[in-house]
Amino acid sequence: MEPLTPSRLRAELAEALGEPLDDLTDDDDLFAYGLDSMTFMSLVERWRRQGVEASYVALAERPTIASWSTMLAG
Repeated sequence: MEPLTPSRLRAELAEALGEPLDDLTDDDDLFAYGLDSMTFMSLVERWRRQGVEASYVALAERPTIASWSTMLAG
């Protein structure tokens, strides 16, 4: 599976949010784009099944592609 790079995160989030890929930037607040708790939990669970260590709390505290990319890169 491809690592959770900023571009992969942007693509997955754009699809989940129904937003054009080019509209999301690395520093946008994803909750301001309408990321709801169900979609958020679904994405995190999918990444966990792929072997990515992901903390709901840490991701929710910094809901940007840049932050998530850093946290999920390991």
